[in-house]
Amino acid sequence: MSDSSQIVVGAGADGQPVSQAIRLANRHGLVAGATGTGKTVTLQRLAEVFSDAGVAVFAADVKGDLCGLGAAATPQGKVAERIAGMPWLRHSPKAYPVTLWDIAGKSGHPLRTTLSEMGPLLLGNLLELTDSQQAALYAAFKVADRDGLLLLDLKDLKALLNHLKDNPQVLGDDSALMTSSSTQALLRRLATLEQQGAEALFGEPALQLEDLLQPTADGRGRIHLLDASRLVHEAPKVYATFLLWLLAELFEQLPERGDAEKPLLALFFDEAHLLFNGTPKALQDRLEQVVRLIRSKGVGVYFVTQSPADLPDAVLAQLGLRIQHGLRAFTAKEQKSLKAVADGFRPNPAFSTLGVLTELGIGEALVGTLEDKGTPAMVQRVLVAPPQSRIGPLSSAERDALLAASSLRGRYDQPIDRESAYEMLTQRKGEPAEPVPQAKPEQDSFADKAGEFLQGAAGQAIKSAVRQAANQLGRQLMRGLMGSLLGNKRR
Repeated sequence: MSDSSQIVVGAGADGQPVSQAIRLANRHGLVAGATGTGKTVTLQRLAEVFSDAGVAVFAADVKGDLCGLGAAATPQGKVAERIAGMPWLRHSPKAYPVTLWDIAGKSGHPLRTTLSEMGPLLLGNLLELTDSQQAALYAAFKVADRDGLLLLDLKDLKALLNHLKDNPQVLGDDSALMTSSSTQALLRRLATLEQQGAEALFGEPALQLEDLLQPTADGRGRIHLLDASRLVHEAPKVYATFLLWLLAELFEQLPERGDAEKPLLALFFDEAHLLFNGTPKALQDRLEQVVRLIRSKGVGVYFVTQSPADLPDAVLAQLGLRIQHGLRAFTAKEQKSLKAVADGFRPNPAFSTLGVLTELGIGEALVGTLEDKGTPAMVQRVLVAPPQSRIGPLSSAERDALLAASSLRGRYDQPIDRESAYEMLTQRKGEPAEPVPQAKPEQDSFADKAGEFLQGAAGQAIKSAVRQAANQLGRQLMRGLMGSLLGNKRR
């Protein structure tokens, strides 16, 4: 079955496909279940469906085996038996267009953003600041905006904090917010962040959203995989904060689309509980609001976790497609949680939802879809359709081959360190700035293209002017990038 207008999850009790219209995919979704019940394979199946429909996918690969999407399947054993039992599936083993990303830049293209783009709210959440430390961070960003000090990486922020410590009068009315203790605390937190390897997240070239949305030549959506196999264990706060930034950035930059035949992008957030653990209530409230509103931008958000209880009720209430793999309930608390999960589905008189939850085998799930009018359909017991790509990870050689053939090769691989707060403040002190290797990215910016078109000295002058204007505009907008989460931006 290759109907790109449907998200086909698998086969119901009658052997027929269980599906949901892809035009409803922006109503978000949930893939849940205990460890080893088949969540990753289900996620892989959904990613393939979206790609075949021309929808881009961004997913976190927390176990390292989701990258099997980049190689064709070789069905055998029980997988082959299941395929044979779904004659309508038209299973055709094939590799999918996968782009690999890695914040550390070791197993994929480096994935970066800048401090200016992230803003003080999310950075404060990443640093786990107290209220007084958060206020000091806002004061520092305010000075950076006012004085045109571009904050790209961690050394820029450290230079700014040291500058404010030595020159408190620069803060003006905000001088009381930047005490010596708060400055030292911020510098210590930044040092801890560097030890966790988070320094690689900040800098340029920063991720451009249009690179996530670019389809392949044959019209399939690209599947972008973030290697988070080490990140979620060694720096879970970095992992969660990056995903929150990506969600907010998409909400800020994408135009309204209204109802469409299919979404632009499907986001899969594995280990979804990390997005909400320890998150300040103000940020969590705004996150819940963005999840509700981003569907009109053509983005579907799919949370992957062990139990629906890992997510706030306000988020759960917004999820349309629900795929619940097996759960285990040994304690009274777990049994109570199990009942709450069952109550989240529209009952099916053919079976007891609560009873089936603990009976589900590997690759089997309770599935709640949305009917054409957007109302919940009755829950069904489903055998999830096997993916057409490999179940299991790629080898190191296969990953290297994917990176070598990537359409983004050379675009993000070499860091760029242009003049920013560190260099400007170092020059003010009369000290020589530490030399940093420069690398010119292969992509052409708008300013570069303008210069090439006009050529000569006039073209170079216009190129410089465009860059200066872009930098000034960036300084004015960078506080607005998280404005939707702060609630101070016009929608």
